[in-house]
Amino acid sequence: QVQLVESGGGLVQPGGSLRLSCAVSGSVFSINAMGWYRQAPGKQRELVADITSGGSTVYADSVKGRFTISRDNAKNTVFLQMKSLKPEDTAVYYCTAGFTIAVPAYWGQGTQVTVSS
Repeated sequence: QVQLVESGGGLVQPGGSLRLSCAVSGSVFSINAMGWYRQAPGKQRELVADITSGGSTVYADSVKGRFTISRDNAKNTVFLQMKSLKPEDTAVYYCTAGFTIAVPAYWGQGTQVTVSS
């Protein structure tokens, strides 16, 4: 099995920054992609960003230029640096891990990000 533990969520003002981290453990030998999805109240869960072990990335159009995904392969950890945050970024952010980019097989428990003044 694979376990994912997120950290770094919280309350931030519009225009602010926040960094999410996720440590992946367990049977990680076959995991290639790691990433982030989010779900806002009343909306469907959506891809935010995903990254392969080789460094290929995919981003939602709504976060391009503001969010940066990165990973530490040696530590099986994925990060999401969020800048210029907007109220519409408010959501529960879920860490994901999978075998193919943007096709999650495992999910974390989620961490709340609230952008509000």
